[in-house]
Amino acid sequence: SVARELSRYKLRIAVLEKEIEPAFGVSKSNSGIIHPGTQNHFQSLKGRLCVRGNELTRVIAGELGVDFKEVGELIVAFSEDDLNRLMQIKRDAEMLGVPRLEIVGRGWLVRNEPNLSRDAVAALYAPTAGIISPYRLVYDLCENAEKNGVEFYPGHAVSAVHRRNSSPRGFEIVTSRGVFGSRFLINCAGLFADEIAGMAGIFDFKIHPRKGEEFILDKKKRNMTRYLLFPVPSGNSKGILVIKTADGNPMIGPTADDTGDKYDLSTSDEGFRKVLSGVKKMVPSIDGSDIIAYFAGLRPVAGDDFIIRHENSFPGLVTVAGIQSPGLTCAPAIALLAVDILKKHGLGLRKKSVFYAHRRKTRHLFAMPLAQAKNLIKKDRAYGDIVCRCEMVSAQEVREAVERGAKTLDGIKFRTRAQAGRCHGSFCTTRIMKILAEESGIAVTAVTKRGEGTEIVKGGREEQG
Repeated sequence: SVARELSRYKLRIAVLEKEIEPAFGVSKSNSGIIHPGTQNHFQSLKGRLCVRGNELTRVIAGELGVDFKEVGELIVAFSEDDLNRLMQIKRDAEMLGVPRLEIVGRGWLVRNEPNLSRDAVAALYAPTAGIISPYRLVYDLCENAEKNGVEFYPGHAVSAVHRRNSSPRGFEIVTSRGVFGSRFLINCAGLFADEIAGMAGIFDFKIHPRKGEEFILDKKKRNMTRYLLFPVPSGNSKGILVIKTADGNPMIGPTADDTGDKYDLSTSDEGFRKVLSGVKKMVPSIDGSDIIAYFAGLRPVAGDDFIIRHENSFPGLVTVAGIQSPGLTCAPAIALLAVDILKKHGLGLRKKSVFYAHRRKTRHLFAMPLAQAKNLIKKDRAYGDIVCRCEMVSAQEVREAVERGAKTLDGIKFRTRAQAGRCHGSFCTTRIMKILAEESGIAVTAVTKRGEGTEIVKGGREEQG
C-alpha cells in the first residue's frame, strides 16, 4: 500500500521482499475482514486508521477490480454484563466516527440471523464491516504499483542497513542478492520489523508473535450465517469468530496464543477444540466434519498500538511496525500517514502527470454468473478447460496467473483458488505443475510449493541422469 501510494510521485521506488512472491507472510495470514472500527480504543492510532482505512479500501478495491463485499458484523451479547460492554463499545466507536451503529435485540436476531444461538440476547450491529480477499488485494496492489514504476525484488532478504552520510543515497541496504542505495527507507517488515530496526541501532520495541489458528469450512455452509459474528472481545483478542470470506467458504477462529517462534505456523488439536467450542456457543449447528482445512498465522504484536514514526536517531528511516489486526483494513490509511511522514522529513513529492489508478478486473469463473461464464468460454475455449473442479478454475486462469507473476503453486493458489477446495489439489496439482513449467520454461522438477526447498517432485529424469 505504501509503495502504491508513493508511486503517484516522481520517485524511484524499490520493494525488497525476502520471499519468492508477495503475500507469503503476514499479509496472507488474516481473516480478510475490513473492520468498521468497533473494537479499538477511541484514542488509539489503530482506531483512527481503521475507520479511514475502511473508507479507502472501498475506493481502492473499485480501482483495482478486487471484490469487496459489505456484509456487516454483529458483536453478540449473551448476558447483562455483555450488554453493558456493548454499550461502551458503541460509545467508543461513535467517538471514532463509525457510522450507523445499532444495538439490536433478540427479535431482530431471530429474523436476521436465524442460526445464531438462542442464548444470544442482543448484538451491536455495524453495517460497514466488509470482506475482501487479502491475497488478491496484495497482488493487485503490487501489479498496479509496478505499472506506475515501482520495482519489485523478491527473494531479497535484508541482512544489513548502513548509514552513509557522505552520499546522496543515505542508506546502504545489503540483501541476499545485492546491495541497494536509497535516501529514504520504510520498514514494513511485519514479523521481522524489530530485526530491521535493530540493524539501524533501534531497540526500543520487540515483535512478539501471537499465533492464531483458523479453520475453513466447506462451501456448502456458505449461507450458514448472514453477517460476520464476533463475541464480546477479551483483553488481547477479538475472540473466536464466525467469518464470511470473499471466496464463499466460512471460516472459524482464530485462537490467540503468544509464541516465541516467528516461524511456528503449526496447528493443534487443542486449538481445534478451543475454536470449535467457541463458535458453537454462537452457532450450535457448526460441526467439525464441515472443516476442510486448517492453517495458522502470526500477528506481529509490538504493544497495544501500531508503531508508525520517523526515526530521529536514524534520519530517513520510517518504522511501520506492530501492524496486527486491523492491519489489513488500515493499510491504505497507513500508506497516507507514511507518505506524510516522509514529506515532513525532507522527501520532495512532485506528482506525476499520469498515474494509473485503475487495472482491468481479473476474470475468475468462480465469481461469474453462469451465463457470463458460458459467453466467455464461447469466446475463448481455454476458459472451458477446467483444471480445478472444486473451485471452478480453468487452465487459462492458471496461465494468466503465471503471466501476472506467479512462480509457485502457492502463488497460483492465492491468485486463482486452484488447489484451495475440499480435495486440496489432489485432482489438479499435477496439471497445474505442467502448466507452470511450460509457461515459465522450467522443468517440472523445478516447480515448488513456495520457493526453494519446497520442490514437489524429486528424482526425475534430470536428477537420475
